Amino acid sequence: MTRVLLDYPHRSAGHCGSGALRDLVEWAGLGWDGPPQEGLVFALGGGLGFSYLRVPGMVPPVYLVGRGGDLELDVLGRLGAAVEFKQSDDPILGWQWVVDELDAGRPVMVWADIAKLPYLRVRLQMSRHDIVVIGYDDATNTAFVADNDREDIQEVPYEALAEARSSTAFPVPTRHATFAVRWPESLPDLAGIAAEAFAASAHSMLTGGDDLVDLSILPPGACAGSGLGGVQAFADDVAAWPHELNAADLEAALRVLPVFVDKAGTGGGLFRLLQSQGCAQVAELLSSTEAAEAAAVAAESAAAWQTLARAAIADESLAARAARVARAAASLPDLERNLVAALQQASASLNATGEPGARS
Repeated sequence: MTRVLLDYPHRSAGHCGSGALRDLVEWAGLGWDGPPQEGLVFALGGGLGFSYLRVPGMVPPVYLVGRGGDLELDVLGRLGAAVEFKQSDDPILGWQWVVDELDAGRPVMVWADIAKLPYLRVRLQMSRHDIVVIGYDDATNTAFVADNDREDIQEVPYEALAEARSSTAFPVPTRHATFAVRWPESLPDLAGIAAEAFAASAHSMLTGGDDLVDLSILPPGACAGSGLGGVQAFADDVAAWPHELNAADLEAALRVLPVFVDKAGTGGGLFRLLQSQGCAQVAELLSSTEAAEAAAVAAESAAAWQTLARAAIADESLAARAARVARAAASLPDLERNLVAALQQASASLNATGEPGARS
């Protein structure tokens, strides 16, 4: 029987993908004046985004997310890593990919459904949860897993991990997704990739970007939008919730807002707090006034989203909470436009000045 357990620098994080990639970068011995923080990893993904969806009969009746769909691959690409993203419906092949990486001494990031991971004890299904497998033990049929939601390494039975990796739940089938990564000897120039990432986030918000869910096919009575247009659609629709939703659905919509904004692995403020932290680390490492300004604007947007989330569950009547949420939502389109402009300015500044000398 075989047992492998790699030495791995894991700690908890606010977002599964950013936390997993932060740990992997540190494991690879890479960084700029030390390993990047979680916020910097998120910001370098260029994955800031927004999608809103309200569909009659959906449970819960509304859905929103603050990031795009390809953040993990985009982070790895910008960091100069070579990555092979593999998927298969064959559980034997999917597990063999993991074993091959571990046997070669490399921890491996995979997707798993949070509802199928026994240590999380949640009912909500979400298939694209990033975890890192750092070992396995054939004698006990156990995999060793690093998860942003837990500080300690988790021991997961092979059968449970296989079920989590074969989920067909929202937003997409997991299909034993495996990231086989080959890290570079040193990281690229931070100024260049930060400029590219900031521009990508701004572009995603301006155009609607690469959404985690397909908003193109909607039933009658639905409301949806992405990017800045989606933020405006959300703000307008929230004001109409008391007329569009019955009391039970209105209560459900309000109750789920704090989950989407803060609790569902967003790092706080619908990923805007992570964006702020990333911009702030860029500002610190590169002495960039424009990146510092983008950090401040992102923090302002994050705070506005959190104000909305708190209003949704305040100790008030249903009508009063709905009205407070509508007022809070009305400020969001301007704040998000300010954030896009700040990211564009920071990108332009970093492109103009540059910062030579990639460091490992």
